[in-house]
Amino acid sequence: MSQKDDMQHSGKKKVRRRRPAGTEAVSSGGRKKPVKRRTSSQSENGKSARNAKYASEKNAGGSRRRRESSRASHQEEKKNKISRNVGLGIAAVQLIATIVFMAGVFMLNMLPTTYVVVISILLLLFWGIILASQFFSKKNAVTGKVISVLITIILIIGSYFLFKASDTISDISGGDYKLDNVVVAVLADDPAEGIEDAADYTFGVQYAMNGDQITQTVEAINSELGNGAEINTVEYNSLAEQAQALHDGEVDAIIYNEGYTGILEEAFEGYAQNTKVIYTHSIKSQIENQSVDVEVQDEAFSVYISGIDVFGAIETNSRSDVNIIAVVNPKTHQILLVTTPRDYYVEIPGVSGGQKDKLTHAGIYGVDASMATLEELYDTELEFYARVNFTSLIEIVDALGGVDVESEYAFTTSSDSGMVINVNQGTNHFNGEEALAFSRERQNVPGGDNQRGKDQQAVITAMIKKMVSPAILTGANGILNSVSGNVETNMSQSQIQELIKTQLSEGASWNITSMAAEGTGDNQYCYSYSGSPLYVMQPNQASVDAIKEAITAVENGETLEGTSTQ
Repeated sequence: MSQKDDMQHSGKKKVRRRRPAGTEAVSSGGRKKPVKRRTSSQSENGKSARNAKYASEKNAGGSRRRRESSRASHQEEKKNKISRNVGLGIAAVQLIATIVFMAGVFMLNMLPTTYVVVISILLLLFWGIILASQFFSKKNAVTGKVISVLITIILIIGSYFLFKASDTISDISGGDYKLDNVVVAVLADDPAEGIEDAADYTFGVQYAMNGDQITQTVEAINSELGNGAEINTVEYNSLAEQAQALHDGEVDAIIYNEGYTGILEEAFEGYAQNTKVIYTHSIKSQIENQSVDVEVQDEAFSVYISGIDVFGAIETNSRSDVNIIAVVNPKTHQILLVTTPRDYYVEIPGVSGGQKDKLTHAGIYGVDASMATLEELYDTELEFYARVNFTSLIEIVDALGGVDVESEYAFTTSSDSGMVINVNQGTNHFNGEEALAFSRERQNVPGGDNQRGKDQQAVITAMIKKMVSPAILTGANGILNSVSGNVETNMSQSQIQELIKTQLSEGASWNITSMAAEGTGDNQYCYSYSGSPLYVMQPNQASVDAIKEAITAVENGETLEGTSTQ
């Protein structure tokens, strides 16, 4: 057994011995391998090279980190600069929106000075905070930018409504003219569709009422037909004779003021359905305005409220179905509402020449004729008027969120009122259509036309209560939309602004008292239509005298028994 086998057998491993330094390695063939030896200088040079390489790599890493840090810092600075510029741009837009908003506030001129100062300070404070956040915030001031955008949006929307309100008040105020529409009517089955188709027709005319308007219209027709044409006319003594002549075929067409259409419908059943209008000539005339010097915040004044149903321009003369006087004392915060039945049998000063007519017919001759009639009836002065297209009542009431109306009686309205509803005695919450039906009903309510006037007052009282409450703010847009083109007044824009500003400043409650002129039904000939007697109401002088006393009392600063707006 060899030595190797002995070692394996004994379990011992072969140990390789280190060669002593300086000896030479022997190859398997027995030859010695040469050993390279390092000198001390070579060792030192290697160590220095390694150290230099490490230092170089360390310096290169540090330089790289510094460059990366510098690059990151530069990028962060650039990012912050962009964010700041965006923030400054948003703040600039907010400042412009603030300026436009405040311009709208000053143009509207309805807020008390205290309100304007507080709003201005708050808006400038908001803007200053937003601006400062863009300079001093260590982050991107995202919150400040979001708040600025929201404020800007609110200001833009607010500015829109401010300018819209100002334009609406400008549109409805300062009324100083009235509009008469003179029409040419033919039978409904007539082939003529325009005035050119009726060039060879015979026209029935009458010059007893508004004769100058008929003359102007005939001239306008001749001018429109051209070539020196002159239409053939036959003169009648009254509107009734004209209408009868058209019905009997004596004339092919008749020329009359459109305001008389309602009277013709009273006299001739189905008149509107049996005729058609083929030509309209509009005549505008000035109304003397005596209200310009009234200080509405200090002086008692009266407003004639005329409720009409017209299509087209609100200034068009037409019968007035609602005739209410509002006597207002801004010092005592007292309002007296006086309603006069539409069929009251009275004289129309400067028009009827001493003959009597229905009060509603006075509107045909202009709102100034209606005012003169009521001034003479109650021996008072009416400084202002407000013509309201009562169909707009629906939109106004709906914009206010409905109104709570007090009814003296329980009844069901007829279909003629526009809507059949059950009315409870006491408080009723009405929407727009229901309020209009309630104020129109006179057939099924006790007292007929007398009670209808009281019910109209009840609706107006309910609306006033809502308009001096916060509901006016929530429904502002709907109210503005509904009154535009449906309301007209001779009160100036500055007077309306002063009234609203005073109310906002004082926030006072108003005492509202309602009175109604009374009378008895009758049939009489009327100035505006002499063809046959029409239903009228003979005035009850005792009720007229009581109203005169109440008007004087309010003007003198007395407070009457009534309902508070609070």
